[in-house]
Parts: sequence; structure tokens; C-alpha cells
Amino acid sequence: MNKKTQVLFPKHKDILKQMGENIKLARKRRKLTTTQVSERADIVRSTLYLIETGSPSVTLGAYFNVLRVLGLQDDFLKLAADDEFGRKLQDLDLL
Repeated sequence: MNKKTQVLFPKHKDILKQMGENIKLARKRRKLTTTQVSERADIVRSTLYLIETGSPSVTLGAYFNVLRVLGLQDDFLKLAADDEFGRKLQDLDLL
């Protein structure tokens, strides 16, 4: 079975890249090495590198575990929390 690669537009790649940079900065602020974080997240260092560069090929679980190690796991709850567009669509259905 062939592995399907994710196709992203450049502006969306930039969003992932910024998220990776944010994770990298959070790690550095905590003075944690890539070895420490990867061991605690139960991933290999090359996967952490991919996360810190915003690779779309890394599983969501790996991203979550790195955030957990950094104490930022609750940030996952912020994803899609403010669905303004969805609420507008819902409000239109109520009319």
C-alpha cells in the first residue's frame, strides 16, 4: 500500500512552519535539549526535528506528546475552539 503524502498550499505550510518554530522556542525557553524532549515524548530526535520545522508528515499524536512534555498540552484545546465561521453558518440555519 502506498503512503499518501499531504499536499499543502504555501501559505498553509507557513502556518505549520510557524507552529514548529513556536514549539522550538518553547523548548529552548525551558532549557531542554532535543534529546531530553524526544526521550520524554517517546519519539526519535529526527521526529522532533520535523515537528520543530513544521512538517505535515508527523502524526498529531507526536505533536501532542511534545506539547505535553513542554506543559502546553492544553493548547490543543484551543484548536478550532473559536469557530466564528461555523457559528455564523449555524445562525443562518436558525433564521
